[in-house]
Amino acid sequence: MEQREKNIQLMQKFETMINTADEKLAEELVASDAPFFTPASPEPLYGGKGYLSVVHWMRSGFSDVKWKIKDIIAGDDKVAVKWELTGTHDGEFMGIKPSGKKISVCVMNFYYFNKDGKVINDIAAEGMIGILRGIGAM
Repeated sequence: MEQREKNIQLMQKFETMINTADEKLAEELVASDAPFFTPASPEPLYGGKGYLSVVHWMRSGFSDVKWKIKDIIAGDDKVAVKWELTGTHDGEFMGIKPSGKKISVCVMNFYYFNKDGKVINDIAAEGMIGILRGIGAM
């Protein structure tokens, strides 16, 4: 199996990881020294647990948040994923009181892998704007 196919399979497992907040999968898929950034933390969060803290942060505002891969393009050391993010704004999110609004947002992320095939970086392309529009904050 070529590396591109392995990366697609890895992202399918990644989808399961973020939808279940599975710590074992997070350790398997994310490099322990990989930094992740979120508006909820002024400092980077590291590794699988750090990545899952971003997931938990999203769940604090959208308890039923779900990510679904809609399209994927894979290279040898990076992958672009078009996600459909859905959820209900039923908790405070970035200081915004729950609106009860249901959102469905297209989010683009670019994932980079180390030589061991673990995620070392995740760059989101403006997904937060769609979320804020969806809950009426913009």
